[in-house]
Amino acid sequence: MRLFRVELTRLRWRRAVVALIGLAIVIPAVIGFSRVWETRPPSAERQASIDAMIEKESNRKGVQRQLAECLDDPAGWGIEPGDDHVAMCEEWVLPQADWFGPPVLDLAEEHAGSALGVVTVLGMLAILLGTTFAGHDWASGSMSNQLLFEPRRHRVWLAKAAAVTATMFLLAAVVTTGWWLTMYAVANGRGLEIPEGLVRDGLEQGLRGAAVAAVAALVGFALTMLFRSTVATVGVLFAVVLVSGTLMAVLGLDGEGRWLPPNNLAAVVLNGSTYWVEPPALCDAPLVPADVNCSGERHLSLAQGAGYLGVLALGIGAASLGSHRRRDVP
Repeated sequence: MRLFRVELTRLRWRRAVVALIGLAIVIPAVIGFSRVWETRPPSAERQASIDAMIEKESNRKGVQRQLAECLDDPAGWGIEPGDDHVAMCEEWVLPQADWFGPPVLDLAEEHAGSALGVVTVLGMLAILLGTTFAGHDWASGSMSNQLLFEPRRHRVWLAKAAAVTATMFLLAAVVTTGWWLTMYAVANGRGLEIPEGLVRDGLEQGLRGAAVAAVAALVGFALTMLFRSTVATVGVLFAVVLVSGTLMAVLGLDGEGRWLPPNNLAAVVLNGSTYWVEPPALCDAPLVPADVNCSGERHLSLAQGAGYLGVLALGIGAASLGSHRRRDVP
């Protein structure tokens, strides 16, 4: 515990870390402000102009003809029996306010939109935070001095890893929770309909995103402790992002999208995601078996994504810790 507190103090006094923490607060705030500004309600004059354009477009013969066709043959428009075909036809055919005016703030759409962007930003900053924290010790040569006070290397590694991981998790949890509560307050203040449980889902997504950011910080730290260079870590991560898809294609893995890091990250943050693969050759046959999925769409669950990322992080961490315990320290 003493080592952990010492590493927290060292982390707090690192200027680059403080700057990254500031960016982790400012950038999500900018993203949230931009969404609030883009979806602000129009002025009375602008709303009157929008209503006039909607009425004009709705009275066009072509629009009315399409509406009549949809009402006469809902199944031909993909409307399932039992659905409110009148409301669905009007929504699909008649001009809506968001066709002409600003979009409406929809918290359901924010899950896979700006909220995912916030988590992505936090993850990237988390990697830099972990890399910077470890890289400074090697660049300045202070690692050897630290080991004079605590020669048990594994304890030093674990204390540093715990400090950077816990700090990033708490920071990301506060940022994502504040982001979702702010968006909820804006939507509620505008009198928008908020489905039951949507805010809870958003907060849960934020906690999953905080866990991803914490793992990202740990991976950045572990890689830097392994390579003993901030530049090397950034270069390796950049290369992985560029060549991961190409490498999977060259290896000829079946359903290579299953093994791509972005798909697994999305599965964790969004509580499941989908990816696409080439449909099997059987789909070109005259008679396709009922158990063959020809849509090309595959589902990736939260458990699968968490397992993938967990194994990856544990592998990198084990290699880093093992290297730190055995290699000479300059």
